[in-house]
This record gives sequence, C-alpha cells and structure tokens, in this order.
Amino acid sequence: MYSPEELSMLNTQTQDWLSNSQQRVSNIEQVKELSKVLRYHEWRYYVLSDPIVSDFEYDQLFKKLKQAEERDSNLILSDSPTQRISHALTKDFPEVEHIVPMLSLDNSYDIDDLNDWEKRIKGMINEGEITFSAEPKFDGSGISVIYENDQFLRGATRGDGLIGEEITTNLRILKSLPLSAAFSKYGIQKVEIRGEVVIRKDVFKEMNTKRIEEGLPPLANPRNSASGSLRMQDPQEVAKRGLEAFVYHVSYAIDIEGNSVLGSKIETHSDCINMLYSLGFKTPYEELNIYDNTDKLLTYCNEWEQKRDSYPYEIDGMVLKVNSLSAQEEVGSTSHHPRWAMAFKFKARQASTKLLDVIFNVGRTGAVTPVAKLKPVQIGGVTVSSVSMFNEEFLLTRDIRIGDTVLVERAGDVIPYIAKSVHDVRDGSEKSIIYPSECPICNSKLIKPEEEAVWRCENIYGCEAQVVERMIHFVSKNSMNIKGFGDKYIRRFHELGMLNTIVDIYRLDYDAILNLEGFKEKSVDNLRSAIEVSKKQSLHRLIFGLGMRYVGEQTAKTLANSVTDILELKDFTEEQLMELEDIGPKVANGIKVFFENEENILVIESLRSLGVNTTREAASATFSNVLAGKTFVITGTLPSYSRDEAKAKIEDFGGKVTGSVSAKTDYLLAGEAAGSKLAKAQSIGTVSIINEQEFENLIK
Repeated sequence: MYSPEELSMLNTQTQDWLSNSQQRVSNIEQVKELSKVLRYHEWRYYVLSDPIVSDFEYDQLFKKLKQAEERDSNLILSDSPTQRISHALTKDFPEVEHIVPMLSLDNSYDIDDLNDWEKRIKGMINEGEITFSAEPKFDGSGISVIYENDQFLRGATRGDGLIGEEITTNLRILKSLPLSAAFSKYGIQKVEIRGEVVIRKDVFKEMNTKRIEEGLPPLANPRNSASGSLRMQDPQEVAKRGLEAFVYHVSYAIDIEGNSVLGSKIETHSDCINMLYSLGFKTPYEELNIYDNTDKLLTYCNEWEQKRDSYPYEIDGMVLKVNSLSAQEEVGSTSHHPRWAMAFKFKARQASTKLLDVIFNVGRTGAVTPVAKLKPVQIGGVTVSSVSMFNEEFLLTRDIRIGDTVLVERAGDVIPYIAKSVHDVRDGSEKSIIYPSECPICNSKLIKPEEEAVWRCENIYGCEAQVVERMIHFVSKNSMNIKGFGDKYIRRFHELGMLNTIVDIYRLDYDAILNLEGFKEKSVDNLRSAIEVSKKQSLHRLIFGLGMRYVGEQTAKTLANSVTDILELKDFTEEQLMELEDIGPKVANGIKVFFENEENILVIESLRSLGVNTTREAASATFSNVLAGKTFVITGTLPSYSRDEAKAKIEDFGGKVTGSVSAKTDYLLAGEAAGSKLAKAQSIGTVSIINEQEFENLIK
C-alpha cells in the first residue's frame, strides 16, 4: 500500500508532529500532511495490528487535527480521518457488512472536554432531564454479533467500521456468547450487538508464566493476544486462549414486522444492558452507573482509574453515553463517532522512547537476560528507564538495535515491556546487539540447548549472581514469604560474607547484624521473627522457593500434593512426574536434574536440620484444612493483607480463590471500596460476606 519512500516520509513526519506538541494546524497543507499521517497509523493499527505509536500519541495528533477543523471549517477535507472511520481490511476471512456502522468513540483526557460535551448534548436535546451512563472501556478486540430468531447467526471483527471479517466459527467457541438467547421475550426478531473480546489478567499472567518457564518471550498484552487469537485459522487453538466476550451495546433490534424496538419498547442504554444480562450475556451490568451531570461522571471515572489494577480485565478508560435511546437518535453521529458517547481515557500506559544501551543480567537459574536501558519516559505516571528483553530470540525476531525508537508498554503483570522496535525511523546509526558467549559475572561458557531459547551459565554454585538471585527468590512473597527481608538485605549480607547460600538465612548472626549501621534491636527482632515463622511454611512454598527450573507456583503445589516428604521426589522417574497434572517432559526433566545434584540434596537436608518444614504433614499441622471445599472471592482493600497475601492464606488453609462472584461462591472477603462484587454477592443472597477480622476467626 505504501512505498518504502512513503513509509520513510510518513515516519519522519510522525516524529516531527509528536516532537512539536505545541504546534497548531493552521493551513491546508498542514491538514493534508497530518491527515495522511493519521491514515497511515490507522492502517498500521487496524490492518496490520502493528502500531508504532501509542494510543495516547495517536489521540493527540487526532485531536490536533480536529481542533483545527473546528476553528476553520474550510480546513475539513472529505477524506479527513475525523470524517470517516478507517482504512482497508486484510483478506484472511470473508468480508461482511455491519448492519449499523461500528463507529469509533470520541475521547477525552480532561474535565473541560466532558463539560463541553455535556453542554453540546443538552443544547441538542428537546426532552427533559438528561442522564448519562458510565461503564468501563475494555481494552480488547471489538466484535459485532447478530442473533436472528433467538439463534446466534453471525459474528465479525470491527474491521473498518463498515465492513468486518467474519469469524463466526471462532466466536461460537466462546462460552460467554450463548448460541441461543431468548430475544423474542422482548419482541425482538433480529438484533445486532457489539462487544469486546478480552482475556482475564490472571489467565494472561498464567499463559505468560508458562511461556517464560519454557524460555519463550511473554505475549505483549491481553489486547493484542485477544485480537491475534480471534484471527487464528484453527478454532481449536482459539479455544485454548481463554477468551471471553463482553457485550455492551445494542446497535440494531427489530420486531417480526421489521420495526425498530430501540427507543420504543426498549427506552434506554441501561435497559439494553439489563436485557443482555438477563439473557445470559457477559455485560458491564454491575459496573454501569447512571448520573445526571458530568461532575458525578468524572468522580466515578476517577474512582475507576484508581482501582483499574484490581479489576480482572484490562481497561483503558470509561465509556460515557446518553442513556436515553431516543435522545441518542436525536443527537445522532458524525461519520467518525456517535455524538452521544465519549471515552474518558485513563493516563497513557504506552509511549515511544530511545533504546540507549543493553546490559546482560544473570538470573537464579543461570539464564542470561538482556536488559534495555531507555531514555527515561513517563508511562501511566511512572518513569520507565529499564526493561527486560527476555532472550536472544526476542531480540532477533524483533530486530531490536541500540539507538532504535521503541514502543514501550506498562500494563498488568508485563510491566514494562518493549512491544516493538520502530524500524521505519532508523537513520543508520543504530548498532546490533551482540549476545555474549561467556557469563558476564563468572566468565563461564554459556550453553543453549537446541530446544531452548535461553542462554545459561551452568556454574550453579560458583556464579555469584545466581547465588544471590536464588536467595532473593527464596525469601520472596510467593516463596517463603520472609517479610521485610528484601533484596537489599540479601545483597548487603552477601557482600559482608554473612550469606552465601539459602541455608545461611537460618544461620544468621543477629548480634553481628545489630552492630551494622541502620539496624536497631526492634528491626533485628522483626527479622528474626519473620525468619522463624517461615520455617513453618507449606511444603509447596519451599519447593517453589528452591527454584527448580521450569517449576512455577502451580507445579510446586502439584508436587507438594504428590508426596509426604520433599525428598521422595528424588525417587520419581521422569515418566512418573509426567503422570502428574500439567507436568510435561521439559518440566519433568528440570525436576529430575535438580534432585540428581547432590548439593541440592545437602541444602534440603540442612534446611530440615535447622527446623524448616520439608513435609506435607507438618504443613497440615501448621495450616489446617478448615477452608477445604470453600470458594472465596476477594474484593476491595484489606487492612493487613495484599490481594496476593490473602489468596495465599486462603490456599494455605485449603480454600480456593476465584475472580468473580457466582452462586458457587461461599465467601466474599470484602475490604474498603468493595464495589460491584459486593453488590452482586448481596443480590445472590447465599454468599457469606466477611471482613478481615471475620476471616481471621475462620482460620483460628
């Protein structure tokens, strides 16, 4: 579509416009240039799924053009990005036309825009009181689904807003989209509904954990993974991706005589959401609120921005709509966006910056990881200057070079992450990244088995970096959870010769620590107490803390449940290990190799002699199974526990933690600002709602 010369020019123009953020668009030549730049980035985003600017940066350029057109209507071109939807499609799936165009949303980052929007709306509507709805803006992949005579008929991607790609077979696999729904109860014969396909953050984290354990680079973010999964040619592979569909809009609904029921039988957007919820669809039913002015809307939006990280799905803002459907019709739409809706965007979590250098770190398993040193950039209110680049394959497949402009994301558990290198803006000064052949710490020769993507230092006990990183992992929250014993203490004690193996953690000389600068009697007593408490941790925490290659938290629990004493694992064959749940050949081999190393056996025996629990029975004595068979959901902010700590405590006592409230939930552990989960638990009626103190009473 674009020649190499055009690509080079467009990328240069993009950087010029982004660099000159205060520049106003004031003449037709600037309008033409900026319009072409925006169309180019629409093509990269919607067609290639390969953006090279952040959403925020695109929005700022779009807003700049829109403001110029508002100042002078003579600057509005017929093919302006503000006047249409987007560009062409790929040809991998059949093209289908949406019944109603799937428009973009106008967006805002500040209150002034919201106030202006409210004034415009109220100036255009003749009816009395106007109310507005607010709900989360899911950061996923847009879809349009049609039901006819109560049956799922067709599903499509958003495409260019007018024409999408038919992905009916892939969408039929999603259990959150019913294959039949009783729309006829509401007098509807045919309906087109809009939604977003997403991946839960915990499911995405688990997918990436497995990839990292296997030496593969993690997936960039849930949004890209959802979009890519929908376009896979094998529906069975789609089924493995953990996709869910939220539906949040009814764009078209007619009765058997062909008359629209929207605005007549169904009067409001909230009525639509209630209908979809009652028919079994996954909707923002619990999160949707109605307000009569934008001050209240803004308060609600700000509340959601504060709790976005605790929400199970990635969201990048809130969608605000005129609630009345007849008022929506009266206000109408432009060719680009409905006038009756607006997206209030949260702080950007994506930005472009320069890759200044690359250093190589050595981890606890000997994996040598390239770490990018970046020109510091603000992303979501945090300054990012250093990010992991995982392995050699990550560098090669993305062709990342020192001096490149890179697109950095900060979201969820992949924080931060280089999403891509922008090759089109290179000027020839960039330098290739050379992977070392020797360990940067101990100079041992690096090894990379054919089936792996990671180069490793095999000097397990002689490489100082591995020794230190293993100790840091051992004391961490998800391992032995020795509170207050972070990497700063580990590194300091190691430098002083007080810590050389994880066994030394239980042989610390507290009198010597008391003499160190910065330590007082109380802090030393707290450290001693935390270390003593850790001796009683569950067996799965010890297994995970020992840092066996490829053994994550879930695999550690599987192993702990298969033995009564940790050293029984020494006698398992690889075939026996693979009979256990979710353990494949690579993981089984990693476990076998660990227990064949005599130094590892000596470490375990030494820990046992120092009082560390190495058996499942002892753990059961410490943590009873009082919560066995009980399902918990955690919501809000607890006084004494983080979300992960509360989950770990519930699991230690035999309980199970899920992410959403249902009739199968036994307990909702609710803290401050509990939100929609509390409301749903109350509406179900059978869920026991408890606070932190009541939870503590349960496990006494």
